[in-house]
Amino acid sequence: MQIPAKVQVRPGAEADLGALTDIYNHYVRETALTFDTVAFTRDERLPWLHSHPEDGPHRLLVASDPDTRHDAPYVLGYATSSPYRPKAAYSTSVEVSVYCAPGTTGRGIGTLLYEALFDALSGEDVHRAYAAIALPNEPSVRLHDTFGFRHVGTYTEVGRKFGSYWDVSWYEKRLRGTPPQEPGR
Repeated sequence: MQIPAKVQVRPGAEADLGALTDIYNHYVRETALTFDTVAFTRDERLPWLHSHPEDGPHRLLVASDPDTRHDAPYVLGYATSSPYRPKAAYSTSVEVSVYCAPGTTGRGIGTLLYEALFDALSGEDVHRAYAAIALPNEPSVRLHDTFGFRHVGTYTEVGRKFGSYWDVSWYEKRLRGTPPQEPGR
């Protein structure tokens, strides 16, 4: 399948919160691709939305198609770059993810979102991007391979959901970023 011609990628906004919550909750309820086990309310997702401003290294980008408001979701998917870890030394690393609305996978939406996300990050002081992929998930592995991520390790049986243990593979991608500046060197 191909991406509809009018799909737009833009920063996420509070008006998208309902659709974004619905997309994520689908993966919470139906898959082991996220290890959250309880669906979120819109109010519970609001701090997450606000943690992704329109600029800076922590972004939320939304793919939308204004021609599909009645037959398919207006929000087709989203991609984020979030802090990798809370400690200051990790500030030039981000964790990235992409989620597509049910029924829109395999249409190139994830590719379009990652293209826009990595383009937006190219002007930021970000050195590495990391992605965690719960296995099995061949489409996500292919997507990350396409964007030059390399597999750096797998945690075996690290999460339990739906009565089963799941592995998580970690992938990394070098981004442009600013070279390190150390005092006195």
